Amino acid sequence: MPQISRFFGIIIAMYYDDHNPPHFHAKYGNDQYLISITDLTVIEGKIPSRALGMVIEWAITHQTELSLNWELAKSLKPLHTIEPLQ
Repeated sequence: MPQISRFFGIIIAMYYDDHNPPHFHAKYGNDQYLISITDLTVIEGKIPSRALGMVIEWAITHQTELSLNWELAKSLKPLHTIEPLQ
């Protein structure tokens, strides 16, 4: 699973040729969850609200880049690294 960003102990990644809907994976400690790229809702998993808030804040800023990476992943092409949350 290629890592595309990392900040405050949170790892953001995407799988190649993953299932729809378009989403990314976020891991924090032992928790992992899937976030929809289109509406930034949690598809699956559970995470502390503070970490989720940081992921959503980051994703709002990088939604276009996430969509581009989704298309690259579906085409089995290398993904772009995305700036972390500052």
